[in-house]
Amino acid sequence: MANPRALALDVLIKVEEQKAYSHLVLNQVLNKHRQLDLRDRHLLTELVYGTIQHQRLLDFYLEPFLKQGMAKLDVWVKQLLRLSAYQLFFLTRIPSYAVVNEAVKLAKKRGHRGIQGLINGVLRNLLREPKRSLDTICDPVERIAVETSHPTWLVARWAEQYGLKTAQEICRANNERPVLTVRVNPLKASKQEVMDHLRALGYHVSETAVAQQGLRVENPAKLMESSLFKQGYFTIQSESSMLVAPLLRPEPGMKVLDLCAAPGGKTTHLAELMDNRGHVVANDVHAHKLKLIKKAAKRLGITIINVTAYDGTTVSSGQLGHFERILVDAPCSGFGVIKHKPDLKWHKRPEDIKHIAELQLQLLTRAAQLLIPGGQLVYSTCTIDREENESVITRFLEDHPDFEVGEIRQIFPQDFGSDGFFMAKLSKA
Repeated sequence: MANPRALALDVLIKVEEQKAYSHLVLNQVLNKHRQLDLRDRHLLTELVYGTIQHQRLLDFYLEPFLKQGMAKLDVWVKQLLRLSAYQLFFLTRIPSYAVVNEAVKLAKKRGHRGIQGLINGVLRNLLREPKRSLDTICDPVERIAVETSHPTWLVARWAEQYGLKTAQEICRANNERPVLTVRVNPLKASKQEVMDHLRALGYHVSETAVAQQGLRVENPAKLMESSLFKQGYFTIQSESSMLVAPLLRPEPGMKVLDLCAAPGGKTTHLAELMDNRGHVVANDVHAHKLKLIKKAAKRLGITIINVTAYDGTTVSSGQLGHFERILVDAPCSGFGVIKHKPDLKWHKRPEDIKHIAELQLQLLTRAAQLLIPGGQLVYSTCTIDREENESVITRFLEDHPDFEVGEIRQIFPQDFGSDGFFMAKLSKA
């Protein structure tokens, strides 16, 4: 039987060495080791996400016992120490001796006797000595960054944009365990009917706080294997994301474009709001992702979606035509979904945001050319960074006096326990 701690270590090494997305690597491992029981699958998931989420705080606690610091260690040694420290400080239901023993066993398989001694000594010191105090950090931004495990530059950026208190709330919310939410497909059943069916299957279900068609599922194990999912009664989607398509207000019979559509969650939502009547074009530059949209549409019983694979920054009306409604759910830094993808905060750099903001403006500019007079457009991102959000809208409006802005909404991860999201509605004269 595979060891969930060994598997977690493999995932953590791959995430750091290859800058891989933790959720993708973890899913690959879970699919490869289907023989793992539910308890071990939960432990593996907890160890991966928890260690990455709290990485900086764990380093803060470990460093006093490492003469040369964390940076000089081999990646696997560093990740094994973090993995073990996470269990000692955050998973107190696991006996300390078991954590240390498992760590030494893993070190024995990967390294020489000296490394085993290092791992054993550091972890035992961690247990024996008082926990390092955060009060030694005087700078308030630095303290938030260490305490909540975020890069200092990112906390400073949010503090400048929103104030120190809001920045701290964002960081703390990013470390909360996300609750899975689903969007009910009204083409198949009412929200109450789906709630009743899910409860009959043993799921703990309640209505979402804001999204009209949303449900919270507290115990989502094997939800995607349920007959309800396979028969298209719902789509797994964050509550914040469920608010984007309704803002566009697509109507039955309209011609609608989703310019950056994959994997299709918002595309299918648009079609549902149109009562599966009209025409939705789902475009994405990544042709291999279009099969995800087709698969989702088929499962949900949606027949009005056509897929195309054009570059959204250069596509012309001659290729796609003109539309009454357009959604530009632009690629972004993803800083609103850190609780789902904690590795994002360690992989992104300030210069990445500038490059992304330029791409976003290009997509929005191209979409404007495809919108008919009197049409409406929604620009959305899953980030909370103003350079990608308000600044993009401001720059766009400066060059497009024939557009006016309507509702703008910035959602923070602490607002109602979902993701950070931005959406702005634009109308063409």
